[in-house]
Amino acid sequence: MVALFLFLALGLSATASAKAVPGLAMTPPMGWNDWAHYQCDYTAKTILENARALVRTGLAARGYDQVTTDDCWMRKQRSSSGNLQPNPKKFPSGMQAVGAQIHSLGLKFGIYEDAGYATCAGFAGSGVPLGGGKAHFLQDARLFAKWGVDYLKLDGCNVYARKGESKYAAYQAAYRAEHAALQKVGRPIVFLESAPAYFQGTPDWYDVLTWARKYGQLWREGSDIEIYDRKDPNRSRFASIMWNYDYNLELGRFQRPGNWNNADFIIGGDHGVTLAETRTQLALWSMMSTPLILSSNISKLSAAAIRILGNRAVISVDQDPLGRMATLLQRSPVMDLLLKPLVHHDYAVAVLNRGAAPLHVVVSAAELGFPHADCRFAVRNLWSGARRRSAGTLHAEIAAHDTAIWKIRPAAQCARPLRMGTITRIVPQASLNHHIAADYTRCLTAPAHTGECAGTVAQSWRVTRSGALESGGKCLAQSGSHVVLEACRRWSAQRWTYNLLGNLINRATRQCLTGPRTGELTARKCGHNLATQIWALPNGVGWHQRLL
Repeated sequence: MVALFLFLALGLSATASAKAVPGLAMTPPMGWNDWAHYQCDYTAKTILENARALVRTGLAARGYDQVTTDDCWMRKQRSSSGNLQPNPKKFPSGMQAVGAQIHSLGLKFGIYEDAGYATCAGFAGSGVPLGGGKAHFLQDARLFAKWGVDYLKLDGCNVYARKGESKYAAYQAAYRAEHAALQKVGRPIVFLESAPAYFQGTPDWYDVLTWARKYGQLWREGSDIEIYDRKDPNRSRFASIMWNYDYNLELGRFQRPGNWNNADFIIGGDHGVTLAETRTQLALWSMMSTPLILSSNISKLSAAAIRILGNRAVISVDQDPLGRMATLLQRSPVMDLLLKPLVHHDYAVAVLNRGAAPLHVVVSAAELGFPHADCRFAVRNLWSGARRRSAGTLHAEIAAHDTAIWKIRPAAQCARPLRMGTITRIVPQASLNHHIAADYTRCLTAPAHTGECAGTVAQSWRVTRSGALESGGKCLAQSGSHVVLEACRRWSAQRWTYNLLGNLINRATRQCLTGPRTGELTARKCGHNLATQIWALPNGVGWHQRLL
């Protein structure tokens, strides 16, 4: 038996001056996109067949109602009037006709464009032409509105930077221009920005994530998920799912209703993804409240895969109105444990088995962080539907690459759980080029160092109401340039402030908690988005507040 030491973390809802457009994407979008399965090998028939399959399989009724045509739908040249032109071989009746047929099925119509002078596949983009000139953001947005577009994915290939303009400034100008254009066309269009993905691994990444929240409803912040390979159809794609999950999970502080981190497509059920891995992807994406956008041949999905992807109970975790991303309560080389607060004081709990062997887990109410020993809860297994009215533990046998997921409702005597879990730091240099999920994060470990996440008690931290970081009854404090773990006292050297960029700032010195890849912590002058100073905390209060 493997006992899991679980610690509750309340959701951190980042608030800022920028506000989402009222009513747009107040829960994560759901639907289908052609790219990860078809790439450019599709036609209008392909799009409409998958749209009909969403309806026929019942997936549309479960919420998958957004049908998006990705790159390669247009010609490389614009018309004499400057308008985008659909590829006549792929779309002989045009895009407006396709959108009308999608709408007739009770679905929404999405389309792809690029913020650069050309799309990633080399077709006409909306951005500033190569060498300079006038962009087409407003003209294209008006055309999309005329066609009945409900959702725009704006990629970021080939963005032109004018002389003296930085890449960062060019991207921000382009996405700001698209945002302004969409406000003028008289049609509500959900806006997906790909800008952050073009800065992953650089110091500017966190700044791009900050302004992306002002312009759109969701954004791609990292690497593309692995596409279907027709030459090697059975090649495992699980490592890609894990990579996208790991980089997305660290960014919960940027998310709130109307603003969503997008971990890319759901490829579960497609080639190279087992049924266990399909359950894992849907469960993890739902725990993170990331959009659920299928990208497969819907007609070829097995009945078992459709049952998994259409699981109402798991989907409801993704679509929960609170919009909180789950907290990483514990991580070991083979297991992650997540907890997510839901409306009506419910919680979702998930255990991921990364390993190649089955995992037996027993989770008690005390291990979930509830302060009273007699705490019990009503529990529902979201895969099987099995219920228990009153339980003090969760039990599961989890197969390799599978994920267990429950919904629990604590009884009144449980009181409010503590804000606890892991504190992690991203190590992008070690992993970005090779997408090595295991090397991407390091855990803050008592007494005061960073190391491999091992799921130990020394890697469990409580964030107190006063802003202290407590482990094993002792508090993290700055002492000179060193960081130590000492007896908890009410003084500023043990109090920390956390901001949207991920800095932990000591209140006494205004210096930042700094951690090497592996080794002792220090406190140093805060730099601009230094990788050694970016931390992910158990979710809780707004980013702009003290840790209260």
